[in-house]
Amino acid sequence: MEEKITINPLLVESQIIEALRTCYDPEVPVNIYEMGLIYGIQVGESANAVVQMTLTSPNCPVAVSLPQEVERKVKAIPNIGNVRVELVWDPPWTPDKMTDAAKLQLGME
Repeated sequence: MEEKITINPLLVESQIIEALRTCYDPEVPVNIYEMGLIYGIQVGESANAVVQMTLTSPNCPVAVSLPQEVERKVKAIPNIGNVRVELVWDPPWTPDKMTDAAKLQLGME
């Protein structure tokens, strides 16, 4: 009989956020989470995760590779279930979505 692993969705979400903080747009020295490129994280039963993200522009040179990197890093979290990354464009990203720390790091404060 297979043992059912009980998950804490908030713990898994925090692990996902930590993984996302290791992903960078190569043109900007700030991680994608602080850049405000992550629009949502849902963690369901069996630790299945959906990450909704955007890019700074639809013409971003990493439009293919960055979502793949996000999926790869989230899948590497121990006991994570299925992972789906959804690229969304609405609402469009603006610098207002950046954290204060990111703005400070980029000299925008």
